[in-house]
Amino acid sequence: MSHDNAELIDRIAVALMRRRERIGTAESCTGGLIAAACTDIAGSSQWFERGVVSYSNEAKAELLGVPKGLIALHGAVSAEVAEHMARGLLAHAPIDWALSVTGIAGPTGGSEAKPVGTVWLALVHAGRPARVWREHFSGDRRAVRAQTVVAGLTALCEALEDGDN
Repeated sequence: MSHDNAELIDRIAVALMRRRERIGTAESCTGGLIAAACTDIAGSSQWFERGVVSYSNEAKAELLGVPKGLIALHGAVSAEVAEHMARGLLAHAPIDWALSVTGIAGPTGGSEAKPVGTVWLALVHAGRPARVWREHFSGDRRAVRAQTVVAGLTALCEALEDGDN
């Protein structure tokens, strides 16, 4: 885990424990890297509940309840699917926050409409409107995945700390 991620995770841990809340992740292109970053620190079981790697479209449907028709209509890498991934996890797990990511890490799989480096993220809390956003990252597969982890953790940290004020 990078030093920057460790600082973010520490801030997230403090905020979640102070709020007595827990988080789960639903990850596609990152393959569980956000969950791994969270669970790298001792004591994370107090605030991290679970991570679901839903790499395939079937997994998104079966594990998170993402409608197959929604995937067919918008593609797996879309705002709609990212939000449904997070909402599906929130509905089926004893968590307060759900963070989801779906994207094209490359080096193949991109298109003109969705080039390599396109990632959709969603952050959902039961008592707040969902935050769903798109990022365009550069670099190789490893770089895209690493930047996705940082973007997700940063958004979560900001949302938690904003809610504490």
